[in-house]
Amino acid sequence: MAIRDKRILILSDGKAGHESQARALCAGLGVACEVVRVAYPFRLGKAASYLYDRLGIRTSCCFDVAPFEGPFDAIVGAGSTTFYPLKVLARRLQIPSVALLYPRGYRLDFDCIVAPTFDQPPELPQVVTIPANLTNTNDAFYAQGVAEFRQRHTPARPAVGLILGGPNPFAHMEADEMAHHFDRIFAATAGMERWITTSRRTPRAVEALVDRLPFDYKLIYSRDTFNPIPAFVMLCETLFVSNDSTGMISEAVTRGRARVEVIPNLRNPHSKFGRFVDDLARDGHAHLFQGTLGEARRKIDLAPALARVAERLRW
Repeated sequence: MAIRDKRILILSDGKAGHESQARALCAGLGVACEVVRVAYPFRLGKAASYLYDRLGIRTSCCFDVAPFEGPFDAIVGAGSTTFYPLKVLARRLQIPSVALLYPRGYRLDFDCIVAPTFDQPPELPQVVTIPANLTNTNDAFYAQGVAEFRQRHTPARPAVGLILGGPNPFAHMEADEMAHHFDRIFAATAGMERWITTSRRTPRAVEALVDRLPFDYKLIYSRDTFNPIPAFVMLCETLFVSNDSTGMISEAVTRGRARVEVIPNLRNPHSKFGRFVDDLARDGHAHLFQGTLGEARRKIDLAPALARVAERLRW
C-alpha cells in the first residue's frame, strides 16, 4: 500500500494548537486523517493514567473517546491528555502510535515521538527532534489563505505583519508594555504597510490599544475570527510575533520569506520558550526585537523530520 492510501486516527484534546500539529503531520505525510475527541471525564482520571502507564496497565476505564470508524494505519496524539489513550488505542487497534510533543511523565514506549528540541528530549531511536513545532506544509493551504486575505485587503506597499498571542504561565502581555513595543516597531518600519492580528488569548486592553493605532490592516479576534496568518506569512517582508506562542513562531520560521522578529514578553527568559527563541536566533531563523531589525530569514525545512516519522512507521 502506498503512503497516500493510508489513514491516520488523530486523538484531539480540543486544543487548536495541538490538533493543528497533528493535522500538519498528516498533511506532510500526504495521508488522510480522522479526528476524534478524547477526554478524562473524572477529576482523577488523568492522574490515574500516569499510574496505569507506569504499571504497564492498558485500560480505557479512565478516559472517554468519541466514536470512530477504521481501519487506520497509525494513531497520533498531541498533548498530555492524549498520550495514555494513544497507547491504549494503539494496542487495541494493533497500529503504531505517534506522540507529538514530549510525553513527560509517561513511559516513552511509543513507536514514534516527535518532540521539539526546546523540550530537551533524550536521544532514543523512536524520538524525532525538530527545531520548531510541526506546521502545515501544504502549498494549497497558504494559497487559499492569501486569496481570502486579498478579498479583505489590497496591499499598496510592502508590508510588515504583527501576530499577537497573549498571556500564559510563561509570558505576560500588558497594554502599557505593548504600547512601548508598538512605538519601536512603527519607528523601525517607516514607509511599510503595517498589518496586525490578535488572537483568542490577547487581552481586551491590548485589543483596544490596537484599535486606536493607525494600522493599515487590523484583525481584532474578539470581533472577527478570520485567520489572516497564512497570508501574513506568505506576503510580509517582516513578521513580528509575540514570544508566548511556539506555534505562531514556528509558522513564521517554516514558511514564506519574511525575516522574523520576536517581541519579548516572557516572564522567565530561561524557560522553554526562551530556549526555543535562543535556538532559533542562534541558527538565523529569528531575531529578538530590541528596537532594530535583524536579518533572520532562514527557514526550517520539516521534510527530513517527516521522512524519519515515515521510516519509524515502516511506511
